[in-house]
Parts: sequence; structure tokens; C-alpha cells
Amino acid sequence: MASPSSAAGAAATAAAVAQPALPTTNADKIYSDVLASFQIPRDKMRLIATHMYSEFVRGLSADGAPIRMIPSYAYAMPTSHETGVYLALDLGGTNFRVCAVTLKGKGQFDVVADKFTIPDSAKVGPGAALFDFIAGAVEQFVHTHDLSAVAASSATGELTMGFTFSFPVKQESVARGALMYWAKGFDCPDVVGQDVVDLLQVALARRAVKVRVVALVNDTVGTLVAHAYKAPATVMGCILGTGTNAAYIEQLAQVTKYRGTPTPTGTMLINTEWGAFDSEGKVLPLTQFDRELDAMSNNGKQQVFEKLISGMYLGEITRRALVHLVEAGALFGGKLSTPLQTVYAFETAYMSTIEADTSPALTAVGQVLADHLAVASTTLTDRQLVKSLVQQIGTRAARLSAVGIFALLEKMGVPESKPVVVAVDGSVWLKYPGFQDRLRAALRELMGPEKAALVSVETAHDGSGTGAALIAALVDKQH
Repeated sequence: MASPSSAAGAAATAAAVAQPALPTTNADKIYSDVLASFQIPRDKMRLIATHMYSEFVRGLSADGAPIRMIPSYAYAMPTSHETGVYLALDLGGTNFRVCAVTLKGKGQFDVVADKFTIPDSAKVGPGAALFDFIAGAVEQFVHTHDLSAVAASSATGELTMGFTFSFPVKQESVARGALMYWAKGFDCPDVVGQDVVDLLQVALARRAVKVRVVALVNDTVGTLVAHAYKAPATVMGCILGTGTNAAYIEQLAQVTKYRGTPTPTGTMLINTEWGAFDSEGKVLPLTQFDRELDAMSNNGKQQVFEKLISGMYLGEITRRALVHLVEAGALFGGKLSTPLQTVYAFETAYMSTIEADTSPALTAVGQVLADHLAVASTTLTDRQLVKSLVQQIGTRAARLSAVGIFALLEKMGVPESKPVVVAVDGSVWLKYPGFQDRLRAALRELMGPEKAALVSVETAHDGSGTGAALIAALVDKQH
């Protein structure tokens, strides 16, 4: 990472969110106030990070804390020397993947994957029907890719699988976790409270599929482990996409709520569930638009940190700010279109298009407003104002993401003198223009240039697949 001074980093961030010159009218003052409400200076970032640190400690000490700090029961990290063929099942919604990961050592691996779609009829009703469908897809995958011979040549006569299950579970061991509740359109009531690994294993046995499920994996834990296979200095995995979360390496002695075996020595990977940070409303600087969004959501006063930085919400925050500005007469001649008044009509993807527009007339900005918000006629000033607002909201998201990473690095006590790697995946990180640079600039502000130079924030790939297979390999090795 580059190492400019903290002041220079702040100046670069400010320059990235250049505001158009405004005449001194009441409407323009309203616009300036809206923009200012999304700004988070360094001192405020540090205050938020201090509180976040204390919430990490709180979550490690007791169940039921706002940041849940869920033990993964995965103790080991890859050495980059693991080899073999391992399966991964990535179930996160209607579509799921089955993968075969061939670990080749030296951080190298190959992946083959097939995608399957769960029919609506299997998403509701008896859980056996759902898991039978999934087991059938695994059986088809093993047959299509001729993996039976691999299974037959293994010590157990079976293929080993890691299971990424992106629904809330109460994990009791590395290969055991009870479903807490369904989401994403699923409703199989008899599965709630049941061990999902056991249900999958029983379904595989019914079909005589030679696959043994040895690990239940959260996608952030998978991201951490998958990147560590290539970059052993990796200490954290983050998701910055539709939602947000992070996993990291913690000393078992610090997990005071831990009651399992082995005794509290060594390390464990922790799934923070940091999207729930500050649901009590103590330190995050919420604007009126954030409060409005939270009040109309189906999980009010929950996942508040996530609502400020994630792809599911950024577009809606922007839409609400735009409506406020139009009503104040600061945009579009004070005329509101029907789409602009429609909840979630403005998608975060539109923000990416707007930020990417560097044309003198901001043509793409105008096109987004015309095509998606039915605002057919806009002035250049309108388009400049919209882009500046979008930049500010996107920058706030990047800076708050940096706060989370900084607080977690502080909790780990790294870096000291050796470089460390933070692995990040997710659509906002990958696709939002300028997001990565703004996050790194904010980290430099928080850490100082010398310490920040030891932190490499890198793009991770396919943690939910490769990571699950790697954890399966690590569990297999331990046995």
C-alpha cells in the first residue's frame, strides 16, 4: 500500500468527493447540509472503532451480545501444502453450487463447479424433500465429473465435503449446527432446531452417495481460509457485498464464553456477524435517511452497521436523500417522479454507473435518471449534484468498512512488525468504482502510514466454495 501522510489521505478523500459550486440559496444550503450529514472525519471513525472493539470483547464473553462473535470450531489454518480432492456445497438461496476443489499444494488449486436451482416446491414443506433434492444434485455432480473413482481410492471410500450454509445456525462443533430460522423464501418448519449437517448426511445415505460431510462453514470463514491457502499471512476475511460480515483468527483464551474441547489454547476462527454492530444506536452517525430506512425495514434496529455500508441498502439511502432534495427544490426543479417515490426503485448498481461517469456532460448520470427514475430532463447542475451525493454516500460506506477492519486488526494486535493480509470479497468491493481506494485511504488515516503499510487489503475469490473444501481438508487431516 502507498503511505501518504494522514493529512494527505484525508485531502485525497475530500478531493474524490468534490462538490459543485452552489449559489447561497436556502435550497442549496439544504443540499450542503445533506452532504455534510454523510461525512465521517477521522476522529469520529476512531470513536466508532473504539466502541466496536469493546463490542467484539463483549461478544466473545457471552452469548446474546449485539455482535455475536460465533465460534466456528475451526482451529487450524492451511499451510499451503494441503493436497487432495474435496467437495464443497454452497447453499445460500434458491441457487446453490456443488464444487470439487483439487488442492495441488504451494497455494495452487483447481475448481470445477455446477449450479443447481431449488424448485419452489422443495423450499417449503417437509425438510426431507429439500435435503433429498440437494443430495440428488450432489449425486449428479459426482457422476457427471466421474468422481466415484476418487472416492473409492480414499482411505474411507468416500469423498469429503464442506457445507457452506448461509442461514442462521447455532454451531455446536465444526460439523454440527442447528438451524435457528429460515430466510430468503424458505419455509421448512421441521428443519428449525435440527442439525443441518445430519439432515444432509441422512439424505446422502438414502441415495447411497459416498460423501461424508465433515464441516459446516460460514462464507466469511471460508473467505479467510481460502485466501490463506494462497497467502499464509491472511488474518481476516471480509464480505462487502449485498450484506457484510467478517471472520478472523482469535486466541482461544480470549473466547471466554467457549466451553468446548480442546482446552483454551491455540486459536479459533471467529465469525463476528459485525453487521449487527451498534443496533443500540450509541455511536454510528445516522442521518435522517438512515433512520427512515431502518424504520420501514422488516428488521428495525437490527443490522444497523450493515444498513450503512451494504449493497442491499445504499441505493435506497440515496433515493431517500434525492426525494428530500427534490422536495426542498434543490433538484429537478422540485418535480418528483413516481419511480423516485417508489421504495427500493433506485438500485446500488445505478450508483456504480453514476460514479464511473467522467464525461464532461455526465451523460451516463442523465441516462440513469431518465431510464430508471423517469426524470427525463435534467440540467448539468442536477447531474453534478446527484453524482456528488452518490460519491459521498459511497465514501461513507468505504470509510465505515475501514473502521470495522481497523477495529478487528486492533483486537488481534496486528500488525506488529510483520505484514498481514485482509481478504475481501463481495459485489460492493468488486464492482463499486473507487470503493477500494477510499477504504485503503481511510485505513491509512486510522492507522498512520507506517503501520498501514504492513496491511495488504486484497481481493478474495470463491471463499464459499474453495474455503469450505479447504476446511474439510483440514478437518480430514486432523482425523
